[in-house]
Amino acid sequence: MQRLSLPLTLLSLTLLASTTVSYAGQIPGKMSANDIPISHQDRLYAAEQFSNTLSVTDPVDNKLLGVISLGDPQPGNLTPLYRGEVLVHGLGFSPDHKTLAVVSIGSNSVSFIDTETNTVKHKTYLGRAPHEAFFTPDGKEVWVTVRGEDYVSVIDASTYQEKTRIKTPTGPGMQIFSPDGKYGYVCSSFSPQTVVISVAQHKIVGRVQQASPFCPNIAASADGKQVWFTLKDIGKAQVFEATPPFKLIKTLDIGPIANHVNLVNNTNGSFAYITVGGLNQVQVYRTDTFEKVTTIAVGNLPHGIWPSGDGSRIYVGLENGDAFDVIDTMNNKVIATIPIGQGPQAIAYVPNAVTKGPGTDNLKPLGLAGQAVNLTLQDAGKSADQVPTNVTLFNQGLTQVLQASVTGLEAKQPYTLALAEKPDGTGTLQPLAAFMSNPAGAAIVNAIGPIRQIVQSDTPEQRRYLVIAMGKPDQLGAVVQIQSK
Repeated sequence: MQRLSLPLTLLSLTLLASTTVSYAGQIPGKMSANDIPISHQDRLYAAEQFSNTLSVTDPVDNKLLGVISLGDPQPGNLTPLYRGEVLVHGLGFSPDHKTLAVVSIGSNSVSFIDTETNTVKHKTYLGRAPHEAFFTPDGKEVWVTVRGEDYVSVIDASTYQEKTRIKTPTGPGMQIFSPDGKYGYVCSSFSPQTVVISVAQHKIVGRVQQASPFCPNIAASADGKQVWFTLKDIGKAQVFEATPPFKLIKTLDIGPIANHVNLVNNTNGSFAYITVGGLNQVQVYRTDTFEKVTTIAVGNLPHGIWPSGDGSRIYVGLENGDAFDVIDTMNNKVIATIPIGQGPQAIAYVPNAVTKGPGTDNLKPLGLAGQAVNLTLQDAGKSADQVPTNVTLFNQGLTQVLQASVTGLEAKQPYTLALAEKPDGTGTLQPLAAFMSNPAGAAIVNAIGPIRQIVQSDTPEQRRYLVIAMGKPDQLGAVVQIQSK
């Protein structure tokens, strides 16, 4: 009996090993990196541009722990002596997982935050409208795309001071790095060109033609072979080789308001997950055949997306839903929704962000940032089967920031978001915001005012209804979308 015990033990261990789920390394690390199982030490973050907060979530409990307040909502942030941040938007993290780099577009800043204490260690102010920031794989530099100008700001990660600028095509949108730290990939939001930069030399060594000028997001695969980026204006994604000659290898039709892309490795293979804001979807593609695996319905206006440290989950920030949707990547189902702050943009999952203490110091409750009203607009006189335009009114006290994720319009045409006297869109129209639809017939439209009080008024003679009309405010045409709820 004793002679049988060793083989049986080995057999049991072999069977156990063969049935244990095992994943490959997750971005932004290398494929050879060890996966990190989800734990209470991990943190999920979202940069929230209307509440000017950074939400902090425990991924084990799918629970918001609180927010880091980087600035005030309107109208407090309009005063001449205001010192907080405005339009908190971009988000990256250091290779040791101890520092966040949070970009605020409106105040031209990067806030460096300690993940253990949730405190701001330093603020660095840059040029006009920086968009995204990320650390180089060796942790020595932070690259920030200054989208309102034409360069990448390179910050010394030890001093937080700008050390140089790398000239790029106008409007650099986002940068990400090859896992080996050799290349930085910088797509553009204003020019139809992605550039590849030598990290060591700070020189452009390659160029990739974009199918359109508006790339908001880019991701590099953990195996060092592919780079994916989205094109928000035409609803496409493109893939190119991550090494010379950086050849474009695939263009995919995604849908209106193609937002962010990220990559996941698991026992089923390697996959790209893409948020499609205009369809309230996440689309999943294989990275070897580029076959679409599935489409996952999520909440309003999905934007940022990031996997857990083991690739078993992927998290989606809902820009008009003030929440995360949590997706199980093994069955591609939404398994949880977590309320967070207003208008989440970039998100990041940071394994082992907290290694001592509870990691809840200096966090504040969600408060006013958790209050919003959601509405929808449908085509006037048409079937309700279409994907609706969704509108969120983010509470800012007596006023609200309105954000509409508009779909279903003619491409490249002028329109006006307005208030109508009657539910069917008739009567006098009061213009709120003029906009131009993009090549996919979609747009993100913003306005501010006491709109909730108007569209939800209990007094019939004072109530108004949101509509979209063709034309500019001084030459309004037919109403094409009306408020449905």
